[in-house]
Amino acid sequence: MQNVPLFELTDVCFAYEGGLPALERVSLAIAAGQRVAVLGSNGSGKSTLLKLLDGLYFPTTGTVRAFGQALTEPVFQDEAFNFDFRRRVGLVFQDTDVQLFSPSVWDEVAFAPLQLDLAQAEVKQRVDGALAALRIEKLRDRAPHRLSGGEKRRVALASVLSLAPEVWLLDEPTTGLDPRSQSWLIDFIITQGQAGRTVVTATHDLTIVEAIADQVFVFDEQHHLAAQGRPEEILSNRELLLRCNLVHEHRHRHDGTGPEHTHVHQHLPLHAHDHEHL
Repeated sequence: MQNVPLFELTDVCFAYEGGLPALERVSLAIAAGQRVAVLGSNGSGKSTLLKLLDGLYFPTTGTVRAFGQALTEPVFQDEAFNFDFRRRVGLVFQDTDVQLFSPSVWDEVAFAPLQLDLAQAEVKQRVDGALAALRIEKLRDRAPHRLSGGEKRRVALASVLSLAPEVWLLDEPTTGLDPRSQSWLIDFIITQGQAGRTVVTATHDLTIVEAIADQVFVFDEQHHLAAQGRPEEILSNRELLLRCNLVHEHRHRHDGTGPEHTHVHQHLPLHAHDHEHL
């Protein structure tokens, strides 16, 4: 059983109402403790994949397995399984306003552990620990909807951290964050990985991939799994990144004179540019 993947998708297709495809014949596996980046342009299926992994959506065809169990609607109707799964897997949505609903930050972070039927002292310890870890103790009495984007992101993370999940599913976590908050978030992801957690991050931000992942899945605009590999392999594959609309190119002339060049703009850590004469 040690070699059984934590998550496994086999020939998965998913379509929204009206037949709009989101994933097409996707097969992949994620091991326990792995740090995974899911890359793709907007609309490629990244968010849908995370919701399948979280048991919020179920495949139109194919199979999604987690912890050795196929994820289906009837399985989640079993209260014991649903309880255990929700305790072990935490999803942070791209839009934090969808996730935050309580009157105060403290109530928001306490909501999940209260559902675990823990002793009140244990709930308080978890909430205080999560607030401290996210450095948002001063926000405990604030209303989440009145916070800044970066503060909301920290509250959403704290609300999952209070569960102490084995698996983190993060949907475009750097969206709307200033550079300092982005740097802090990257450190947070690294820390979770070092603690042995499984972290799956959906993003189209190539600048963070090498820091947060040891395995990368790339989705194309036709909703297929186009490639998988280590970050350095994926990020050096210019043709793949262009084809999946993760980098762009435009034509220009230096100083307005001379031969025209194709300028491939890759948002990589070194802000790499590649020029080819036409």
